[in-house]
Amino acid sequence: MSDNAGTSIATLQPGDEVKGHVRHVGLYGAMVDIGAESDALLHLSQLGRKDFQNLEEVVKLGDEVEAFVLKVDEENKRIALTMVKPPALPWEAVKRGDTYKGTVTRIEPYGVFVDIGAERPGMVHISELTDGYVERPEDVVNIGDEVEARVIKMSRRNRQIDLSMRTPEEEVTAAMAPEEEIPTAMEIALRRAQQHAQRNTTPRKASKGGARRPRRDQDDIYRRTLRDHYGDED
Repeated sequence: MSDNAGTSIATLQPGDEVKGHVRHVGLYGAMVDIGAESDALLHLSQLGRKDFQNLEEVVKLGDEVEAFVLKVDEENKRIALTMVKPPALPWEAVKRGDTYKGTVTRIEPYGVFVDIGAERPGMVHISELTDGYVERPEDVVNIGDEVEARVIKMSRRNRQIDLSMRTPEEEVTAAMAPEEEIPTAMEIALRRAQQHAQRNTTPRKASKGGARRPRRDQDDIYRRTLRDHYGDED
């Protein structure tokens, strides 16, 4: 009797962990009772190992096995199992631009490979290891280092993921943008006084001393600003 007795094919999802008993061993795999409406197929390619000559070296009739659901065909009531643990990060979930934490698993002269939990490690080219020039990948990372990398390219057909550890271009651009200067309280008061004077000024006919009026107006604005900002002084 399976530990999953009463399991319905309709409720099974790829990646589900199940237990069952081997009911038949054939040339291409084993049929496993997992408690569903029909037995599940554990193909020999899904045993998680290749160092065997005969299938019964791995599984025998009556053995209890732990496996994962690989595929479900509800219409034809077929279930495929695998003893290979599914990746923590399904391929369909990997998106360009996403950032993941991972572990450096391999170093080559042209770059490093990082395990981000997908079915295959992603590669960080030597030119994508850091913002500056890198002569050797070992100058930046070591095997076993935990790093943060961003997906910049992926090929679903070839199951390849290209990663980058460089600073995103938009962040570099933002860092280079000049900061807006914040005016001081004195500058704010002076601007307000100038705006107030402009609103209250009415056009006048030019007079003999008109050429000197702008200078007198500016002096008057400056005196009023000092008075408003610091208060009346005796």
